[in-house]
Amino acid sequence: MAQPGLITAPGIFDLISARLADRMGFDALYMTGYGTVASYLGLPDAGLATFTDMLNRASAFAHGTETPIIADGDTGYGGLLNVAHTVRGYEAAGLAGIQLEDQEFPKKCGHTPGRRVIAMNDMVRKISVACEAREHDDFLIVARTDARTTLGLDEALRRAEAYEKAGADILFVESPESEEEMERIAGAFDKPILINNVEGGRTPVLTKSRLEQMGFKLAIYPATGFLAMGQALEQVYKGLQQDDVVGATKDHLYEFEAFSRLMGFQAVWDFDKAHADE
Repeated sequence: MAQPGLITAPGIFDLISARLADRMGFDALYMTGYGTVASYLGLPDAGLATFTDMLNRASAFAHGTETPIIADGDTGYGGLLNVAHTVRGYEAAGLAGIQLEDQEFPKKCGHTPGRRVIAMNDMVRKISVACEAREHDDFLIVARTDARTTLGLDEALRRAEAYEKAGADILFVESPESEEEMERIAGAFDKPILINNVEGGRTPVLTKSRLEQMGFKLAIYPATGFLAMGQALEQVYKGLQQDDVVGATKDHLYEFEAFSRLMGFQAVWDFDKAHADE
């Protein structure tokens, strides 16, 4: 976070997306709650996944990659004691940071309707507990407020300021609805500011150079990967319904041997060779 410039963190949602992104040289990855719940449980991101569900996935992502991962921790999965337990679990799993939000339980995806927030002071206490619970200061606490949509931008900025004072390392004002609002957010704080880029969501998706000019430090793209996957899968599955399957899927498929190497088969092949019968 101390390096100059904007950090781009693509969303990962399963071990294939994690392995692909991990080998591409990004400075950070972002474990998307929406995509993870969808891929793991086939359910909407509406507070249905448990702490155990999310820790299972977060741990697998962390152990399957080398790039630092910031992971969605939803509301902390309960009260203050739950928040402390969640932070310790995510840190022990090998993650670089956790995102906590001020929604009421059950939470909802930040670019969908029906979100409500808890009292600001209750979230301040959650952030304080999260900071106390971590073992190392370099495990980052991302404080997210969803107040913009229902309570307005001024209230969202007031909350972000309170979360900054409570010790959050990165501030995240969800769902600004114009470039003017984004500029206000980016220029309002001394702590690094995260911007959430969701294609088809409530916030304009701008160029990275524009985001950096505004003053944002971390740009996450949680939906890009699974939206691309959905589009690609639908296209090639339609190809399977045609007579000329090879022609219909040509140029849309990852090369099989390369994909096998991506998934770690090289180590299997090397092991088999080393222990082959003479």
